[in-house]
Amino acid sequence: MDPAGGKTGTDTGIAGQIAALADPSVDVRHRAVAALREIGEPAVAPLLQALAGATDNDRRWYAAIALSRIGEPAIGSLITAMNGNPNKEFRRYAAAALGEIGRPAVEPLILAMKSDDPALRGFLSQALCRIGEPAVESLRQRLDDPDDLLRACANLTLWKMGETGLPVIIENAKKET
Repeated sequence: MDPAGGKTGTDTGIAGQIAALADPSVDVRHRAVAALREIGEPAVAPLLQALAGATDNDRRWYAAIALSRIGEPAIGSLITAMNGNPNKEFRRYAAAALGEIGRPAVEPLILAMKSDDPALRGFLSQALCRIGEPAVESLRQRLDDPDDLLRACANLTLWKMGETGLPVIIENAKKET
């Protein structure tokens, strides 16, 4: 906001780019994603609002892609928003965005698994599975965590990763015997 209380050029630019995410032209949507990536962190909160208010999967998808392209500055806000919004579709697309961000999201995702909300933990696990191999070592380190919940979440996530995570579980089981 400017000192007079109106929208700044950046605010209106963000709003325009978010509106363009629903344009019938794929090219226009792709340009909007690129523009929002360039805007960066100031676009995160409006994109989260757009994701929460989206009425169809296309709008959710493009908002999530824009958030993933912003990358690291969006991680904490995405996790906080997932914690505060129990809507399954919102969480699914936010988790997809976190998964696309990749390695920088691994530790924040694992730490957020300490949540009392089992549904949220499931979506966080999905994001880690989407990240795949770059998340394995951090999950491996949690297999001996003193926090029972975190240890169980790490185990389950590695199991859900299939061929990527199962060797770690097997290796850990052999170590315990």
